Amino acid sequence: MDVTKISERLRTIVNYVAGQDIKLTVDPGLVGANAKYLGRVSSLLPESPLDQAFANQWIHSISSTTPFLSTKEGIAAFSETCEKLLAKTKSYAVGTSLTIVDLLVTAIGIEADLFKYPPTQQKKLAKYLNTLRADSTLKLIIPAAEAQTGQGRKQFIIPNGTGGRTRVDYILSNSDLVGQIVTVKGWARTVRIQGNGSFAFVEVNDGSTVKGIQVIVNNAFPDFSNLKGTGISVSCKGLLVESPGGEQSVEMQVQDPSQHEFKIIGDCDQTAFPISKKNHTPEFLRENAHLRTRTNLIGAIARIRNALAFATHMFFNSRGFLYVHTPLITASDCEGAGELFQVSTILKSKVADIKQKDGMVDYSQDFFGKPAFLTCSGQLNVEAYCSALSDVYTFGPTFRAENSHTTRHLSEFWMIEPEMAWAQLEDNMECAESYLKFCLQYAIDNCYADLEFFDKFVEKGLIDRLRNVLEKPFARISYTEAVDIIHKCGKQFKIMPQWGDDLNSEHERYIAEEVIKGPVIVFNYPKVLKAFYMKVNDDDATVQAMDILVPKIGEVIGGSVREDRLERLDQMIQFKNLDKESYWWYRDFRKYGSVPHAGFGLGFERLVMMVTGVENIRDVIPFPRWPGHAEF
Repeated sequence: MDVTKISERLRTIVNYVAGQDIKLTVDPGLVGANAKYLGRVSSLLPESPLDQAFANQWIHSISSTTPFLSTKEGIAAFSETCEKLLAKTKSYAVGTSLTIVDLLVTAIGIEADLFKYPPTQQKKLAKYLNTLRADSTLKLIIPAAEAQTGQGRKQFIIPNGTGGRTRVDYILSNSDLVGQIVTVKGWARTVRIQGNGSFAFVEVNDGSTVKGIQVIVNNAFPDFSNLKGTGISVSCKGLLVESPGGEQSVEMQVQDPSQHEFKIIGDCDQTAFPISKKNHTPEFLRENAHLRTRTNLIGAIARIRNALAFATHMFFNSRGFLYVHTPLITASDCEGAGELFQVSTILKSKVADIKQKDGMVDYSQDFFGKPAFLTCSGQLNVEAYCSALSDVYTFGPTFRAENSHTTRHLSEFWMIEPEMAWAQLEDNMECAESYLKFCLQYAIDNCYADLEFFDKFVEKGLIDRLRNVLEKPFARISYTEAVDIIHKCGKQFKIMPQWGDDLNSEHERYIAEEVIKGPVIVFNYPKVLKAFYMKVNDDDATVQAMDILVPKIGEVIGGSVREDRLERLDQMIQFKNLDKESYWWYRDFRKYGSVPHAGFGLGFERLVMMVTGVENIRDVIPFPRWPGHAEF
């Protein structure tokens, strides 16, 4: 971070608050000296000598951390310094009104994104930043500064949820509600009876955030005697107060039966409820997928998944793409792999009554009059709309009957598949990279508390990894270069690929994690490895395909330029030993006004894994399907 920006930002804020036009007289890099000068000239220093000495201590202490604010360690040092100094203060840094110290912290907070990403460990500092944001003068400055840098906060058009409740996430992010009586409804994560049974601490979570709200209920309410433990659903109406503890900023007091209410809406048998407070293995949670949403892990995944789906539509809509609903039932195998689920009504008949032809089932007697399958991709269908509407995308469920039990494969999954007319390989790469970065930024902007949870409990350093993806342009290497790198690295792999072999996950992750140390786009793959619709290069050995590889995941996006020449498409269909007649309608696009076009596919669950750090794909989809498992 350029520390001169802090001095310039401070000068702008001081002039706004004081209504003056003060210029800096010393080097902008000297943040402390500029703060003292601006405070003196603007009369924003405290009045008493004791408070002035304390203000100078503040300025000296936090200014010493400013050269390092571009690093995670520097942010931590600044936050810890503020936390120690705030132990001696009231609502503001020095006393009960704005001083130059508050304006300096505001300037640093804006430049270091602390209002956007408030600290979680330093509770006093987080509360103090909320005070600054809510100040009648500064609240006009802080949002304006965020708007200039394209930063945003979660917006609540309707803060109240259904049933006359206020959402917990809205309560926890709005200190203005302190002193008001509100209603929250949700499920008890923990119940602790205290004071010889005179009151209880109940953590209530409504699913809107990973953090619950602590409710203190006394025994004056009839349902108090039924407080037994985790899992009960409750309705609480009480007074919001500042929390004296360090774990949360506010809590609810349900004390006065004449004004407050406490009701248990749904009881929970503690002897049978499988989702107790203790940690559960992912395998156990999959066996109880209908209840696992009560855990912090699955709840956070659900919110991230929702955000990424919303971001997907936002991104493509902002670029003028049209959303197309492609069919789930198809007679075509997009990938030509033959691993599809068959759709049939014949099996309702007795085996002896099933008509046969040449020793095989006579599918002319079936529902569709031919073999039909659940689709593994909407690409071929969305290309039909691309050939008339230019830029389109589909986003829906897809299926594959692959007998795979790995942590990266599902039998039912969701795919995002854009298709762009007139696009070349470079256009495809740009769109895929921009889309991926847009989704990551949206998750950081709107689900930061959930990402902090994953950073703490799932993958240490997750947020830094995501920011690293955002900050660097994706590297680009050809498939041939990738194979050459693997051969020359001296590392032992389970399988050493030769040119023409597919890159396994170990090869993809090695390139992304150890060679590039970030995302990389590998392009121009051998045609023997790729699908029939990919455009063949002039060398007749490779196709204009591209895969995006990212650390910890491997391949997350695969795409290509599509073959727009009918003759070459027919050659590839023959090369792949596919039935040409099955693709008669797909070939028509090349007969009638064919255009160059390109697209890619992204497995949505892989994207969720990338953003959360969760390593098993079965945990990032609500009800996972894999061989031998189709419960719920």
